[in-house]
Amino acid sequence: MATGAAAAPKYRRVLLKLSGEALTGEQGFGIDHDTVSTIANQVSRVHDHQVEIAIVIGGGNIFRGNSAGGIDRTQADYMGMLATVINGLAMQDALEKIGVPTRVQSAISMAQVAEPYIRRRAVRHLEKGRVIILAAGTGNPYFTTDTTAALRGVELGAEVILKATKVDGIYSADPLKDPKAERYRSLSYLDVLNRGLTVMDNTAITMCMDNNLPIIVFDLMQEGNIEKVVLGEEIGTLVYGR
Repeated sequence: MATGAAAAPKYRRVLLKLSGEALTGEQGFGIDHDTVSTIANQVSRVHDHQVEIAIVIGGGNIFRGNSAGGIDRTQADYMGMLATVINGLAMQDALEKIGVPTRVQSAISMAQVAEPYIRRRAVRHLEKGRVIILAAGTGNPYFTTDTTAALRGVELGAEVILKATKVDGIYSADPLKDPKAERYRSLSYLDVLNRGLTVMDNTAITMCMDNNLPIIVFDLMQEGNIEKVVLGEEIGTLVYGR
């Protein structure tokens, strides 16, 4: 896009949080190749601005640990972590096919398919212009990939978490069910916690609040939105300290 080529990015290091469901496309489950390629192209345009990018992807399109009936919660959470590795490898493949250098780092050791997550190595990859995909959550059960995004964002010195969703921000109610739902342009961390808004889980919000790491919630499905956010265009909802 013409404006993107001329504009300077607002952020130099970002953490992009994708849900597993973002990879499903219209089919609603699994991994849709065209959808993954579309997301990879959006990431590539941001990478062209010399922005350092870390990505955390959920695994709910394959297996959602905390809702697996009949399976021990700890076991189910580990299964969910493995699902995020599958998604990470799919995203790596799509990015490298369009020339974006990429590394997958896993919080669970699996040397044949991914590097171990080591913070200093991850930072070095970012400094060398590689996109890093952070898989397997925190490596511990009972923690969501939202919390992983907050933790890794703080560890890696990200300037913002880009929370990509299927809606164009945070609303007072579900906009798909309530036509009168109000979209917020900005909120404080305490607003989100006190109103019980489903942005990220409370652990993730609290970690961002304690470390003053802003969150921007925006619509991933709108073409070019990742680049627009990085360039400072006011879309979606900003969550920050006041």
